[in-house]
Amino acid sequence: MTDEGRRSVGVVGAGLAGTSAALGFAEAGFDVTLYSDKDRESLRDKVPPTGVGVLFGKSREWDAEIIEDIYDVGNTSGISVRLHSGSGEDRTDVLEFNPDYGYVAQAVDLRLRADDRLGRFLDQGGRFEVGSVDVDRLDEIAGSHDLTLVATGKGGLSALFPVDGSRTHYREPQRKLLQVTLTGLDHGPDAFAYRSSAGGNHSLFNLDSENGEIFVGPFLHKDAGATWSFIVFAKPDGAWVPTIDEVDDAVSARAAILDIFTRYFPHDAPVIERLAVIESDPVSWLTGAVTPTVRHAVSTTRGGHVVAAIGDTAIAVDPVAGQGAQNTLIQVAELVRAAKAHDGAFGADWLEAEFEKHWQRRGRAAVEVTRLYLGDPDYATHLELSFPAAAVDTNVASALFGLLSEPNPLLTLTSREDVLGFITAVSGEPADDVLGRFEPAGRFGSAADRVAS
Repeated sequence: MTDEGRRSVGVVGAGLAGTSAALGFAEAGFDVTLYSDKDRESLRDKVPPTGVGVLFGKSREWDAEIIEDIYDVGNTSGISVRLHSGSGEDRTDVLEFNPDYGYVAQAVDLRLRADDRLGRFLDQGGRFEVGSVDVDRLDEIAGSHDLTLVATGKGGLSALFPVDGSRTHYREPQRKLLQVTLTGLDHGPDAFAYRSSAGGNHSLFNLDSENGEIFVGPFLHKDAGATWSFIVFAKPDGAWVPTIDEVDDAVSARAAILDIFTRYFPHDAPVIERLAVIESDPVSWLTGAVTPTVRHAVSTTRGGHVVAAIGDTAIAVDPVAGQGAQNTLIQVAELVRAAKAHDGAFGADWLEAEFEKHWQRRGRAAVEVTRLYLGDPDYATHLELSFPAAAVDTNVASALFGLLSEPNPLLTLTSREDVLGFITAVSGEPADDVLGRFEPAGRFGSAADRVAS
């Protein structure tokens, strides 16, 4: 308890989770100290982004409880999807669809989002302490606050929170990742127009059945503004991994992207070739891998003080379905709301109950929709039916990507009959009729065709 009589909160980690929690609790009337191992300049300009951080639709409502929308760039209304199969002479363009989401998605540099929240927090008089926090320092911090939250991401202090084996489905990464932001193409109607009449209002999602997926989307870079962010999800045993392993700077990241598009998605390669690295941001790229992990989100320090995990420290998902940032912001917004209404101590029982509410509200569904988009065998039937249906029915396509905004309906689809019922309900006609109209794409339209015309 502070001298002013306000309950105090310590937040360890100044990424999206930490800055959102610090600002949210400060605005809720708590006395907040944010702890970081890096100063503000380093957080914004000297580290790479930790993901694309797209907010799909519904999560933006929770985020608005923390800070109003202050960005006009990076908004999209839909997505252009293409699925390819096979290799060499047997490679086939299988299916494509281009639905509107039915909501607005927004991709903003996570370094910018966090910095804007940090700035607002400091303007309100919040305390920002820079220095390394190990388990001993965490014990001291937890002993001096009524509530202590750990938001140090997938590494570091996350080891303090045991893995929940009953909710963790994988023991190793499911994808090797490459992310890079490139400039040189605006977000106007001509951007990828051969794929979508919406142009830069739609993102791109290319799937290769053997090698992985690539997401390409309009992006608001912290310095360069309107740009395009790429994230490659390479299957560990696929052909893209050696290319990713050669990346060691922004230039080689761009080269890897262009190489993959030239060899595997030649329809798009002429556009990708026009894009360039952001000279002002040498850390505009990132490689790595995520082992999807759910942890017990409440732990105790050596001195017996209770601490709670938020964001990726509690639930780390592969970014293929864009659930990480969204899950974080929903958890933070709901925790702030619950803490503001709570009169008692923030003990282990209360914190565990709040995390369980979050798990039921969004966490479990975020994990499951990620498994769907990873092509997990448990979802083979869903993929076998929903993607062909989406290729011939716009309503099914929109509903499929609506799961990125509101994933909970996926939890009700547990059998083949459930998926067929979903297709029937969404399309307004029998699922067999919808699926009966599907035919392989044959050949996708390309940027080269558009230039030639």
